Amino acid sequence: MNKNFSVAISFAVTTVLVAHHVADPLPIGAPLPDPVKKMKDITGSELSFQDVMKKNGLLVMFSCNTCPIVRAYQTRTNEVCQHAQEKQIGVVLLNSNEGNRDGGDSFDDMKQYAGQQGYKWPYLLDDHSAMAAAFSASRTPECFLFNAAGKLVYHGAIDNNASSPGAVTRKHLMIAMDEMLSGKEISVKTTRSVGCTIRRA
Repeated sequence: MNKNFSVAISFAVTTVLVAHHVADPLPIGAPLPDPVKKMKDITGSELSFQDVMKKNGLLVMFSCNTCPIVRAYQTRTNEVCQHAQEKQIGVVLLNSNEGNRDGGDSFDDMKQYAGQQGYKWPYLLDDHSAMAAAFSASRTPECFLFNAAGKLVYHGAIDNNASSPGAVTRKHLMIAMDEMLSGKEISVKTTRSVGCTIRRA
């Protein structure tokens, strides 16, 4: 990792730590918010969470194109999303950065970024940050895992090291998915996400 990229990540982490707390996020066990609301996908289709959910649940990840933490996580994001799809867990990424549509998070930018990263799952425009408000999501990336009944079983980070894949000692989201699929109680239900603050309008 080059020096400039490391500095950018450090700045993003600091921004998150000093950011104003939006609200308490969805509690574990909460139902999936607004499951039938349609949102615009990068394909041009209108999709809802209900449309994307598969027989074993749904992974909702708040993301964007511009956050250096999202970019540092990108390979790992693709890995967990692919794992979810293989296990019949629906996957949807949301871009809620309404305040940055002219700064790299426009719909056209989303299409370009998703193509570069090889996304094989919906990447939806969260118009006016409505879903970020419904989830009380505050940063990117931030993950919400729902079971087959549409109840929240895990909320937080992908793993325990935002800046260095080689230093990861626990893959929080992957473990939560596997425990959910095996019928076990989720051993760690919430973790602290590190990333850029969602830029609401």
